[in-house]
Amino acid sequence: MRGSVTVAFAPGREFKLRIQEREQSPQSAEEANQWLSQQWEEFDCAPRSLVGKVLTMDKILEVAREAGEKRFADAGAWTEHYARAVLAVLDRDNVRVDVAGNTVG
Repeated sequence: MRGSVTVAFAPGREFKLRIQEREQSPQSAEEANQWLSQQWEEFDCAPRSLVGKVLTMDKILEVAREAGEKRFADAGAWTEHYARAVLAVLDRDNVRVDVAGNTVG
């Protein structure tokens, strides 16, 4: 899997996470969704929907929001795992996560 995930918290505060094809067995969409769900629980995220349903996009946005800018600025193993999970669960090569605008595109 190759690609990039840009996480934007505000104009001028964006973090581009580039993923090179290194893994011999990349994670499946199901594994990626499980990892995002685990992070959702660990960060004690709350559903944004009034009906309480948690969508994949909600997980992607809220996990990034709760992880915070500092974690993305550090660009450690967690941020790489986040980027790989986002790319796998959405099955895309490039994703933009706009935390302030509440959009994933």
